[in-house]
Amino acid sequence: MAPKTQSHPYFITTQSSNPNYPLFVFLPGMDETGKELIYIQTAGLEAAFDVRCFVIPPDDLTSWDEMTEKVINLTKIELEKTPRRYVYLCGESFGGCLALKVLEKFPQLFTKIILINSASSFHRVPWLNLGSLLFPYTPQLFYKISSFLSLPFLANLSRIPPTASLALSKSTSSAPQETANQRLSLMRDFDIDENKLSQITQPVLLIGSRNDRLLPSEAEAQYLSNIFPNHQIIALPHSGHACLVERDVNLYQLLLSANFTVA
Repeated sequence: MAPKTQSHPYFITTQSSNPNYPLFVFLPGMDETGKELIYIQTAGLEAAFDVRCFVIPPDDLTSWDEMTEKVINLTKIELEKTPRRYVYLCGESFGGCLALKVLEKFPQLFTKIILINSASSFHRVPWLNLGSLLFPYTPQLFYKISSFLSLPFLANLSRIPPTASLALSKSTSSAPQETANQRLSLMRDFDIDENKLSQITQPVLLIGSRNDRLLPSEAEAQYLSNIFPNHQIIALPHSGHACLVERDVNLYQLLLSANFTVA
């Protein structure tokens, strides 16, 4: 039997494309199993951006360095097809960590940066680190049950419409256990070169949810603000970790409120 061909990360266009707009590279907090959520998270951006979303197939178990190179190469391909004056990089949760890795290697590629509930605090949260170490020994049945039980930690369910709640539940329960374990290992081992990142002078928008039950996202926004010299912070007082699927949170409106769009 021929070996199964492994998939590779790729870009999808979630909103109507306009090559005259700035390129907006969105790194989401979930893999391909959460593709439905990505459409909800990026809704509205088409008013001012040409959006590309980075999708990681569940069978792609590559390292930070390999994912970083893939994001950079895919972005370069887009710019070769259509050169842009402005290129935005936006990372949410796990994608926030990946965005920081990308910025370490190729910061000059991007003109503006957005980090939303960046999971870069994961390795500093003791109970999450312990849980990630025990995760490989979790029975399959309990893994399925725990995926459902984790929803209140991932989101403020009272603020999420039914369609988004269903998509969130589907994404957490459909990821293979091996994939989830590998992503947790990446989070546990995550580190950044703060000195290198502190040399980035492009505008950085840091968004943190105050009611995040999974990670200390508002505190992490403050932590990251000490690294980036040219930053703004937006605190979302009532939002949970998965803030971009909440009915009262829209990424495009947040960018407008921070004057983070191109006039």
